[in-house]
Order: sequence, then structure tokens, then C-alpha cells
Amino acid sequence: MNTVIYSKSNMIARITLNRPEVINAYNTQMRDELYEALIAVRDDREIRVLIISGNGKKGFCSGADLTEFGSTPSQIIARSIKYERDIWTLLNQIQQPIIAALHGYVIGSGLEIACFCDIRIAAEDTVFKMPELSLSLIPAAGGTQTLSRIINYSQALNIILSNKYISATEAKDIGLIKKIVKKKNLNDQVNKLANQLSKINPNSIHLAKNLIKSSKDLSSNNLLQIEKTLL
Repeated sequence: MNTVIYSKSNMIARITLNRPEVINAYNTQMRDELYEALIAVRDDREIRVLIISGNGKKGFCSGADLTEFGSTPSQIIARSIKYERDIWTLLNQIQQPIIAALHGYVIGSGLEIACFCDIRIAAEDTVFKMPELSLSLIPAAGGTQTLSRIINYSQALNIILSNKYISATEAKDIGLIKKIVKKKNLNDQVNKLANQLSKINPNSIHLAKNLIKSSKDLSSNNLLQIEKTLL
């Protein structure tokens, strides 16, 4: 794979977005290769934690590669390909905890990828932005749903409507990220957390993730009954 680097060591997998010359802009090839890497993680029972990061100094991901607009086949074919390689559903299906290691620009699709991760740790230089509305588009990779579940409705709406950059400090204040670290310490901090999580019984983590996700769609009584059956 060229646009994604995949590695696995000590029960921890790492997927690195690898188009640093364009700040890891998300294109069709990256979608296809990221899909294959995520399938490998999903189906590998030895993997207990996944880390997603971006290569290069400038950022995690600068969003969709706009140079591909107009170069795709018909909308019908493009839509069918999208659903055959549905990155966003696949990310949501991964049972292992996913940590996003964020730095620099986290824009559009980059922020949407980060929102599908369970824990987001950011370097001090990280900035976030959802520019889709300014391009007469909407965040179509789950952003309207995931962002509003991580932070509150009004904050999510502000990010999507304003087309403004959000600093790492602002992102932490509203609960978008868990922790801010010095850029030079980002990998060490993320690896430390991944090692801690890898020592926890994976079945317990999988059950906890599923219950927490279900809490958005099921009543408290139903969830309590499900918990009782799992104890």
C-alpha cells in the first residue's frame, strides 16, 4: 500500500495515513487501502488496540482531495463503490479500542475519521475544521452524527456552520479530545495508553464499547437488562 502504512506489534496495530505531500488528503486510493487495513484489524483476534495517525509534519489529514472532484465516474457508479468500501461503517464495527494520534491540520474527512475513534489525543499545534458547507457540501462521512454525539448539539452545529478553525485547547474544553501533549511526546503518550489498554481483557472492552454505543439508541431500562445478562 502507498497511501496507508500498516504495522502490528505486541497486540497493537497502527494505521498511518501516508500522503504527507498533501497533508494526507483523503483520496480514492487512500479509501481503498484504508479499507483493506481496517479489515485486517477487524479480523485479527490478536490485535487489542488500533492507533490511527498521520505521516508528515503538517497534519493528520487535510480532508478530501478536491483534485479528484469531477474525475470520478457517474454518481451511480461512485455511490455503489462507496458502499462497497464503506470506511465509516467499518470503523464503527471495529471492536478494539481505537486511538487517534492527532497533530497539525485535522480538517473535514480527517476530523470525521478522528470522530470514529474512541480516544483522541492531540499535539499542541492541532487545529480542527469542518469546511464542507463553504463548498456547498455537507460532512457526508458521518460528521453530522458522530460530532454531535461527542460534543453537544450547539457546539457541533457551530463547528459545521462556522467554517472556523478550532484550536486544541478549544477542542479539549468542549470534549472533542481527551488530552493535549507536546508534539514531540505525542507518539510516546499514545503508545503508553495503547499498551495500558492492550492489557485489559479484550472481551470486556468489546462489551463495554457495544453497550456505550447502544446507549444512544436504547432506553436505560433496556440497557440495564442487557448489562444483567452479561454479568
